[in-house]
Amino acid sequence: MKILLSFDIDGTLETGDPPGPVTLDMVRRARDMGCIIGSASDRSISSQTAMWERSEIVVDFVANKHVLMEIKQRFEADFYLHLGDRELDRQFAREAGFDFMWMDEAASEPWIAIQNSGIAQVPDGTGASIIEKGVLNSSGPAGIIKPPQFSTSDCNVVNKEYNWCETHHRPIWECKKYEADLKAPQKEMDGLD
Repeated sequence: MKILLSFDIDGTLETGDPPGPVTLDMVRRARDMGCIIGSASDRSISSQTAMWERSEIVVDFVANKHVLMEIKQRFEADFYLHLGDRELDRQFAREAGFDFMWMDEAASEPWIAIQNSGIAQVPDGTGASIIEKGVLNSSGPAGIIKPPQFSTSDCNVVNKEYNWCETHHRPIWECKKYEADLKAPQKEMDGLD
């Protein structure tokens, strides 16, 4: 399976300002396992290039995050993933057809489990990728991916003005919609029995 990893820098990589949880060793491991790697950031192309050169990491691309669609058109892969720390990162990723992962979730290097299992999607009926839903379960046989256990009762709303859920890194309305979407296939199945 060919995986393309697009890293935001500030707040995501350890070399960012502020530093993030994704280390350069993680990036090197991804490169060594055959991932297509690069950065898509708000930083200028020259600043991104200089950062990679200082780190002595050869990347396949550097781009501004608003042109992720061009990256997808340039590289053929089975799985496209952008890692970032802001809602804007997630928005650009979705618009370009990338999966998205928050920087703190990325620190577990889930692309290794994806590569090893060869599975990049949740089972039919759940409606989204493992990264968006965060349901990769590599403890099962052959890295089986199970549907997520999700409840809005777990939401921690930290900014009442924007209704932002800190637990799931998204607006609370998305949490509610997600929970409803998870229940919808089950209701349809129950109606068929």
